[in-house]
Amino acid sequence: MGEGYLPRSHLPSGGGTVRSVVPITAEFQSESALHPAARAALSAIFERGWADPSKIHPESRRTAILLEEAKQTFSTHLGVRSDEIHFLSDVGIGFHLGIAGLVHHSETRFIHSAVDRQEIFAQSHHLALSGHKTEVLPVSSHGQIEVIELDPNSVLAWQLGNGETGIVQKQSPPPSRLFVDATASGTQIPLPDKWQSALWDSRSWFGPSGLAILAISHSSSWRNPLPHLDPRKVSDSFSIPLVLASAIALEHWAKAREENSHRLKAMKNQIIDFVSRNISDVDFASERDEGLAHLLSFSFLYVDAERLTTDLSARGFSVDSGSACTSLNLQPSHVLAAMGKLTHGNIRLYLRTEVTDEALNAFLFALQEVVETQRR
Repeated sequence: MGEGYLPRSHLPSGGGTVRSVVPITAEFQSESALHPAARAALSAIFERGWADPSKIHPESRRTAILLEEAKQTFSTHLGVRSDEIHFLSDVGIGFHLGIAGLVHHSETRFIHSAVDRQEIFAQSHHLALSGHKTEVLPVSSHGQIEVIELDPNSVLAWQLGNGETGIVQKQSPPPSRLFVDATASGTQIPLPDKWQSALWDSRSWFGPSGLAILAISHSSSWRNPLPHLDPRKVSDSFSIPLVLASAIALEHWAKAREENSHRLKAMKNQIIDFVSRNISDVDFASERDEGLAHLLSFSFLYVDAERLTTDLSARGFSVDSGSACTSLNLQPSHVLAAMGKLTHGNIRLYLRTEVTDEALNAFLFALQEVVETQRR
């Protein structure tokens, strides 16, 4: 959690007003530190989980046991069989494996929504260049995918929860070869029926970065799209200590999930209520009590996102933005654009239970002040 500073005015003995600062916790960016339980165990994990689990000496057998226990933890919380779980060192390659493994011939049509992650758009572009038919499904102003009747042999990428707006799909996906993107929702939303491949990001439960969990159903028609000479579905080039740390983080995160959910929903609704009452011309991506509890996105008319994030940072509050605000991001949020939402003056908040009431209130008043200052 980052540490910021809330200005406080006071009168010194010599007269006049000066500004002092009070440290507060005010980190709303999507990047997150490793779960404390996993961080505390990290040193021991690296000492115990270094050996190759495929070998037969004692250290390897101990590592194999630890890895199998971790798989059981993931199996329990992700709702898949332990032998359907595969670990990857990169979330990006997970999108490729999960989707390309279901596309077997040039007649297969790949379909995804207009609010999917850029990795899926890239995969769609790659398949189109290879001669495959691709299609982008539009969404409503509420972010719900407008599904058409699909050929059951089509491959459909289905996003459980949007990592930018927090919007959750309310309908079930139509029959098809189904790749499920659970990278934003983590364990908060169960997999739909008849999924064939699914992908999670360890960071969604405050596990370590550099680890993805790919599940491939035993009833799936999935085939390894990468060159390979052995029967393994994916390579074993992942960090075992990171897998063990992620399992610990998931176990502790899941235990506190219900309590955390209530706290996060209350924070989210408090922000929506305050902004709605005190700041005009604001466009929320989702409504009260909708979507993932920890994500909130909204945009302000006549406000520049770069100045907004910079001014908030100067006051000790870190936020993300879906607006084009750097030379490396020349396009506004494709998610907001697809929903017909305001794309400039946007900020995205990643809510955490560690944020205190004092810090949240300080953030809201700072936000009001910054927006009003820009609009003058």
